[in-house]
Formats: sequence, C-alpha cells, structure tokens
Amino acid sequence: MKPLSQFPLEQARAVRVVLTDIDDTITTEGVLTASAYGALEALHRAGFTVVPVTGRPAGWCDHIARMWPVDAVVGENGAFYFRYDRHRRKMHQHFWAQPQELKQNRVRLSEIEREVLTTVPGSALASDQAYRVADLAIDFCEDVPALPETEVDRIVAIFERAGAQAKVSSIHVNGWFGAYDKLSMAKTLLAEVFGIGWHEAQESVVFAGDSPNDEPMFAAFPLSVGVANVHTFAHRLKNKPAYITQGHSGDGFAELAAFLLQAKQRKDSA
Repeated sequence: MKPLSQFPLEQARAVRVVLTDIDDTITTEGVLTASAYGALEALHRAGFTVVPVTGRPAGWCDHIARMWPVDAVVGENGAFYFRYDRHRRKMHQHFWAQPQELKQNRVRLSEIEREVLTTVPGSALASDQAYRVADLAIDFCEDVPALPETEVDRIVAIFERAGAQAKVSSIHVNGWFGAYDKLSMAKTLLAEVFGIGWHEAQESVVFAGDSPNDEPMFAAFPLSVGVANVHTFAHRLKNKPAYITQGHSGDGFAELAAFLLQAKQRKDSA
C-alpha cells in the first residue's frame, strides 16, 4: 500500500466517482464527525458522484439516500441499491433477489442465527438487524465486548457450512444467501444509473474502505484507498488497497476528499 501522496495527479484528475464504505471509513469510533460529513458534502457540491457502499441495513440506507449529500447508496453488502430522486420525491430501489427469495432466505438465516448465538458466547445480534431485509449481522465488537479473532472465524465458519456467504466488517460478521457482494451491486449501479461501463470505471472511480468486506472492491478498482486503520485487518486481506491515508477513519476519508478536490481544482484552472 502506497501513501496517498503517491497517487498520480493525472489519475486523480480523472476521478469523477467516489465509492466509499461507511463504518470506520467515514465514521470514527461509531460517530459521523463534522469533518467527514463536510468532506462528503464538499465532494458532492464539486460535482463528484458520491455513493456509500456499506454493510448497513435497508432502514439506514433509506435515510442515507434521502438525507445525506450522496447520489445513491449500496447496502447490506450488495443486496440492493437505493437512489432518491429529490426533484420527483421518489425512492428508486433495486434488489438483487426477488421478494419470495428474500423470504425463503430469511428462514434459513434464522437457523444460522440460532446456531451462532447458542454456540459462540459473547456474540449478539446486531442492534440494526430489525432494519435489514437480506442479510444477518452478528455483532462481535460494536455493542458487545470485542470477541477474539478465533471466535469471529467460528461465526464465519457457521455461515459457510450452511452455504451462505460471510464477510467480516470492522464491527459485524454479515452473512447472506446469494451470489452478490459490494462489487457486483456497485457495478450494476454504475452501469444502470450512471452509464459508467467497467472499462471506464477503472479510470474514473475511487473506492475507500477499511476492512475485509471491502476486499472485492480493493481487488477490482485500481484506484482504491484504505484509511489508515485498514492496517488492523491487513493480515486478513489477500487484496489490499493500492493507497493508504495518513488519517484514521473519518480523518482519512476527509484527507482523501481534500486530495481529490485539490486535483479537480488544478484541472479546472488549467
């Protein structure tokens, strides 16, 4: 991982889309700081397309799409994207699975939930689970004392034995049934909503993240950036971000935003 200062200026000038994780990338220790939110707003006002790509639930994503300075949001690790049309006051929702499949998957996930909570002491259902439509989130450090990494791995193994996918974020193990992840839905959104094909995305999209569930994005986007706390999970990442900020969490995101805004300003004044 190279320091953000080594991000080539010409490549930075070509960026027009910012995809970003939320937890511990925009937020800092669970708090959305003024500097991080201001960075989002500054990017949006400068004309960047800004899209959070998160493991957080549908209920949160409805709020984010409506009220944050963003153009859309991908939620539950790729289960859907939401895009709010402020002019027409209409929420556009695109789900990976059909409603009946979602219902069937919920039954299967309930069985996994029972097994995890009875066999992994100290684990808990994520407090935002009630607002989810497609996945199961097991808390291992957000609202419970942090579990050892071996116990986090046990949770992942339970999901995988049941045939589900499982990804570790900085706070939860998220599991679901379906052949999707953050990357697959991000690609769908870029193409369907913004008319950005994959070849173009390689040169015009930056992704920022911090944890293992961001790995598909780190692997796919040449212009990927980790905030400094990605070092915590570096040993779990086969594919690491290309660049890394000096700042942790929201400070790192604000650092990236300032870098992109400065590059755009230089481009516009050239």
